[in-house]
Amino acid sequence: MSNKILAITMNPSVDISYPLDHLKIDTVNRVSSVTKTAGGKGLNVARVIHQLNEPVSTSGVLGGTIGDYISKQLNEVGLQEEFLHIPQESRNCIAILHDDGQQTEVLEAGPTLTAQQQTEFMQHFADLLNKVSLVTISGSLPQGFTTDLYAQMIEAAAKQNVKVILDSSGDSLLSGISGKNKPLLIKPNQEEIAQLVGRKLAGLSDLQTALLTEDIFTDLEWVVVSLGKDGALAKAGQEIYRVSIPKINAVNPVGSGDSTVAGLAVGINRKESIPDVLKTAMTTGMLNTMEKETGHIDPALFDEYFAKVSVEKLN
Repeated sequence: MSNKILAITMNPSVDISYPLDHLKIDTVNRVSSVTKTAGGKGLNVARVIHQLNEPVSTSGVLGGTIGDYISKQLNEVGLQEEFLHIPQESRNCIAILHDDGQQTEVLEAGPTLTAQQQTEFMQHFADLLNKVSLVTISGSLPQGFTTDLYAQMIEAAAKQNVKVILDSSGDSLLSGISGKNKPLLIKPNQEEIAQLVGRKLAGLSDLQTALLTEDIFTDLEWVVVSLGKDGALAKAGQEIYRVSIPKINAVNPVGSGDSTVAGLAVGINRKESIPDVLKTAMTTGMLNTMEKETGHIDPALFDEYFAKVSVEKLN
């Protein structure tokens, strides 16, 4: 079997970053430097996997002139593009980066697709599964596709013994973990965990208890809860791990969660130990935050920062 990772982005975009000292409302804002990146969470995942020299290809649905731009950008960085191409136009997503580290986003919804296109995509996806050992599914669904699409994809992958990492939210996440076949790993934040269990969580001990006792997590092998600058709390089997990271100089936090998913995928694909998988993931997340470019790391710094991550088993 191939050891290639397939990174899925169902609703890709061109991500446009505008750095601004101060966003002025109801008047002109002039931007001196603009960054345009082939975007969408799964493409960030794929880029970082590629930078770690792990074999990866990208898929989802892509269309129009924006789709052509994304396809061209992926080819330029050597990423294999295996999208289902559609006649509708893909989307732009704008991030306004404030000088105090905050960020305002304007996200287009993207194309509205048909039931026929969903069927076509599922056939396309089933073909791609023959060539991969692990799939990452990231982000939102395009309009017109049913909220159980990720659950369908997880089921299709299970039939071919392909593991799935699911990084989504809302109904598509809930549907993705509610079927008979489960993803290997999910990476929610604390807010998404609270939504899944239907209550507010009072601190890390409550979060730990929820991961071990709530039925919704019972059959999930991995749940990695990102805590931003405080690292992560992770359930692996019935074990809970607290992951701590050093203070770093944050340049651009956009895409750090996706870079963390990339690290998880690479660590699992390389059959690393549980602590090393978590350390790889936190390292790639940190390295992305230290770069201006979204979904980008400097592999030369990997070993240095990997050594600074600490993992403690809590139970």
